Amino acid sequence: MKLNDSAFLLLHADDNLVIAKRQVSPGETIVESNGAPPIATTASIDMGHKIARSSIAVGDPVRKFGQIIGFASHPIAPGEWIHSHNLTAGHLSLDYAFSSDIPAPPEPVEGRVFQGFRRADGRAATRNYVGIISTVNCSASVSKYAVDQIRRDILEQYPNVDGVVALTHKGGCAMQYDGEDHHQLARVLGGFAKHPNIGAYVIVGLGCETGQTGFLVDDQSLVQLKGASQPQTGSPLVLTIQETGGTAKTVNRTVELIKELLPEANKVQREAIPVSEIMLGCECGGSDGYSGITANPALGIASDLLVAHGATSILGETPEIYGGEHLLTRRAITPEVGQKLVDLMHWWEDYTGKFGTQIDNNPSPGNKKGGLTTIYEKSLGAIAKGGSTALQGVFKYAEPVTSRGFVVMDTPGYDPASVTGMVAGGANVVAFTTGRGSCFGCKPVPSIKIATNTPLYERMSDDMDFNAGKIVDGASVEEVGRELFEKVIAVASGEKTKSELQGLGDEEFCPWSIGPTL
Repeated sequence: MKLNDSAFLLLHADDNLVIAKRQVSPGETIVESNGAPPIATTASIDMGHKIARSSIAVGDPVRKFGQIIGFASHPIAPGEWIHSHNLTAGHLSLDYAFSSDIPAPPEPVEGRVFQGFRRADGRAATRNYVGIISTVNCSASVSKYAVDQIRRDILEQYPNVDGVVALTHKGGCAMQYDGEDHHQLARVLGGFAKHPNIGAYVIVGLGCETGQTGFLVDDQSLVQLKGASQPQTGSPLVLTIQETGGTAKTVNRTVELIKELLPEANKVQREAIPVSEIMLGCECGGSDGYSGITANPALGIASDLLVAHGATSILGETPEIYGGEHLLTRRAITPEVGQKLVDLMHWWEDYTGKFGTQIDNNPSPGNKKGGLTTIYEKSLGAIAKGGSTALQGVFKYAEPVTSRGFVVMDTPGYDPASVTGMVAGGANVVAFTTGRGSCFGCKPVPSIKIATNTPLYERMSDDMDFNAGKIVDGASVEEVGRELFEKVIAVASGEKTKSELQGLGDEEFCPWSIGPTL
């Protein structure tokens, strides 16, 4: 069923609401193509928000995308604005139907390449960075001081090196030694040390922290990167401030070590690498009512195309799958993979409950201003980023992703922590959809910012890389998704994103801490 009015959008025939495509004034009419009487809007309604197309009684389900996004908390009349004042999440009873609708594999596509860096051990990189990895917050300043000096005095001599990044954070101590948080932080730090986009690195610690450098090296089997083009060998370069003699001496020693690494790191050249070696991390932040209509479905098309080329697409943000997981369990390649996803949902229910919170505290105030009301609505739009292929695996936070195809990684909904986990797991490009606006960067991996609507794309032109809002103006989701697929390949090949051009990405390294601070 279609609407005979360009101001409103009906997403599914079973929906009892429509979406405002622009700012709507009171008294504007919704005209359906089936000859039903026109419906007049009862209030001024913002772009991306929901309007009832029929009467909805208290307790009745409200449907968007053909799925339940919540239940009416007050009677809703035709033409009335639907939002937090009359819609609540309530409780869903979901049928997981494990592996009942596994999609056929997409027709494989071969021969497509991107221009990347091939490491000596075979790994494929999209950028070439040197990293300084802090084991603990106490060594963060030393790492940053060293990077500042290198950027100011040395880096321009090495044009093939994209940059030197200080991977600093607020943790590393006051956690259970050898506990879950300790191992998770080690996975993150080790994942970045071993990331193909890091051509060489130095580890800097304080010396007395819980997150000992020795533990990290042993737990993650870290070896020295002699440079971007030389095989890995021996023990990694490790400094502790206490043993080196304090802040100034450690900064100087770190700079000396990076000076030794830079000439080798600079030797690499871009070469043709199969698109199958792209690993895309899919994120949405600052979402709005159009996220699940334009940018996320378009990214889903791009994800499907990558999978057809043998590549990997990672969907994170487990709390933003909540309420839509039944659509993914049906696509799970085995019932065990589907159950792994459901187990994560139960873990998150228990985890949030321990702190007296509920998962439906997400969406954020900004999300709600953009038209999203419940977590179910947000999740149904968010999982569209994962496309339509079979779910091949479910991975722990920052766990190395070993499956090709579409996978899920357990990450929180907080963008910096979520992307940090996916990059630690191997993502070498990030696609970040946003409806409210984002200025996210994530060195050492490029972040493509995808606007859900044209006004945002034009307003934040210095930050937005791609406009999916043209779908609202009539472009097809498939057409825009194919354009986005080409954008991913271009960025993987070295095209700078807007965040890279502005130098963003130093502050977004954010390992997720799940336990108490002791």
